[in-house]
Amino acid sequence: MASGEKLQVLITSYLAPNLVEKIRRRVSQVDVIYRPDLLYVPKHANDHTSLPTRTPDQEKEWQKLLGNADVLFDIDHSHLNDLPDLAKNLKWIQFTSAGIGQLVRSKGYADKTNWTFVTASGVHIRPLAEFVIMSMLLFVKNFFLIQEQQSVRVWNYFTANELSEYTLGIVGLGKIGREIARIAKSFDMRVVGTRRNPTGPMANVDEVYSPSELSMVLKQSDFLCLSTPHTEETTDLIGEKELSMLPQNSVLINISRGAIVDESALIQALQTGHLRGAALDVFRQEPLPPDSPLWSMPRVIISPHSASNGMNENKRIVDLFCENLQRFIDGRPLLNVLDTKKLY
Repeated sequence: MASGEKLQVLITSYLAPNLVEKIRRRVSQVDVIYRPDLLYVPKHANDHTSLPTRTPDQEKEWQKLLGNADVLFDIDHSHLNDLPDLAKNLKWIQFTSAGIGQLVRSKGYADKTNWTFVTASGVHIRPLAEFVIMSMLLFVKNFFLIQEQQSVRVWNYFTANELSEYTLGIVGLGKIGREIARIAKSFDMRVVGTRRNPTGPMANVDEVYSPSELSMVLKQSDFLCLSTPHTEETTDLIGEKELSMLPQNSVLINISRGAIVDESALIQALQTGHLRGAALDVFRQEPLPPDSPLWSMPRVIISPHSASNGMNENKRIVDLFCENLQRFIDGRPLLNVLDTKKLY
């Protein structure tokens, strides 16, 4: 970039106009390019993954914008494979997801480029934590029985339990896991979990274990929540052996990635009744195939990888992006930089 030229920032996913103006207002030293006519019509609030339909002339124009860009707001899903060839001036990308390690690895971005990859770590902790709490309450308060009785117009009294009577195990006490623990403690739950470096006590967690001590968490968990990053070490972390260690009638909650769990073993544990149920936001194959037994299983909650979506999501990402833009201009370290070796 020549002296005196403004940093070229290209927004590659849909943003509300007021948020685009917020970037321009807060970081006036950059040139923000936003061309919604070259993007897509969002299917839902904060849609970051839909693909656009462009004419040949529009595609040519878009590729020129990519070639001039110094910074991208979001990865360009329309050019995942050839982005290194098109974005020759690119310095860094602000992703809109926290779990970007596997994408960066699979596309070879770290090997092909000198880009810096910035995650949205921390942006989604509240909606994800609330999804976990909601899931546990549905089981503890017998919501499935309520639903069943309502469907056949039966009025039978029942007795439910309280979250304070249960232990929550959290695999991965990062930002998301710690927020889950904090809210769970407000319900007086007992909380145990794993983290890579379990040095000293942790707020809102009764017992902290290392990943090698996972069995200690499994044996205690009435609810097991997976919130660990997807790495080589965590692929198939929860299989038949691990599921069998869970107490009878326990519940699995997965907000991490589908590859963390052996899905066949999970289905078997549900079919045999060892697990009471599951709340799943992520799956081995997405979308979940129509012939998957999980769709029709009682007491299995199927969420289409949407638990992290919240109405304030883009606002929070823009705030993070503006902070990082200013840091980049000032020559300070960026926040949430991906470690391309650890993949988080």
